[in-house]
Amino acid sequence: MPNSAASAANASAISLMADCLQGLRVVDLTRNLPGPFATRLLADLGADIVKIEPENGDPARALGGLFDALNHSKTIEKVDFRSPEGIETIKAHLKDADVMLDSFRPEVLTGMGLDSQTLHELNPKLVMVSITGYGAPVVDGAQLEHEWADKAGHDINFMAMSGVLDQLKTAKGEQAMPNIQFADLAGGSDTAVIALLAAVFAAQRTGKGRHIAVSMTHSLYHHMVMPKATGMLVKSFSGVNPPPQYDFLGGLLPCYRLYKTSDDRYMAVGSLELKFWQGLCEVLALPELKNKHWQLGVMPNTPDSKAAAKTVSETFASQPLSHWQEVFAKADVCVTPVLTLEEAKAHPLFAHQDEHLATSGWQQIH
Repeated sequence: MPNSAASAANASAISLMADCLQGLRVVDLTRNLPGPFATRLLADLGADIVKIEPENGDPARALGGLFDALNHSKTIEKVDFRSPEGIETIKAHLKDADVMLDSFRPEVLTGMGLDSQTLHELNPKLVMVSITGYGAPVVDGAQLEHEWADKAGHDINFMAMSGVLDQLKTAKGEQAMPNIQFADLAGGSDTAVIALLAAVFAAQRTGKGRHIAVSMTHSLYHHMVMPKATGMLVKSFSGVNPPPQYDFLGGLLPCYRLYKTSDDRYMAVGSLELKFWQGLCEVLALPELKNKHWQLGVMPNTPDSKAAAKTVSETFASQPLSHWQEVFAKADVCVTPVLTLEEAKAHPLFAHQDEHLATSGWQQIH
């Protein structure tokens, strides 16, 4: 199928999802990235979003394209958050809304007169979702032991405190600096959307809304399912906790790591299962390595495992990325090139993504 036809087909499949949340009324008081991305996801599924900004606007407006990408399909209003008239305008929208999102520090809503008790008297079914850095100071009536609720922070801080940032190390063990906002997007936006949709479902059945605090730091901490599990696995046979770059899936296995090509690019090898590893060995013409796999007892850091990694590394280093792209184009062994952003934009997988409104890979296929 030509790229243009594939793009149109993908766009059609995506558009079928655009009525899923039709009728869901959302008031968005958030700014910058986490909250606006969450409500963009809702808007793409058909929700009616009213974004209310302070008179000086969302700070993301300074970044132009970012603001446009996050806030399409929303009705935008500006009010004075410090005036009684502005607060009354917000309340007027909330009276008939299903959801309100904010990204203020925990006590700000109370100071504005938009606390949960006040708003639930106005609208008992209202679901309130507060996206916070470190969580609320009180959960289910119990005061938490930490005093971080009122601290300011950004994505790098939330990643650092959750332990996630420390997991991002170079092969030499140096700290890497990500330019993707994992806390804002995975810890904030995605978690907020799941929480609010679950709460709306409950409110429809019970007639009662609720106030949910989403902690980006805590959400990231709970996202580390694999490092917690694989770290224990490596410790079981090595006796020590591995550094991130030598975790089970952090480059320790020959079948799951990055390999440099002759032109200083990388191929991503995810041949974790034995069948894929053996297929990889066939493509690379290395049949002697077919049984050098962890599922056959060749565990990480053993001489056989290290020798296999060295051989595969030397093989990939013998040719440029373009060669390996061609070689693996028809081989279904979980091996892919590491694409630049520009290369990804041009790839048929993503050719339609920036032209249409899809944001999360949702595609209705029937």
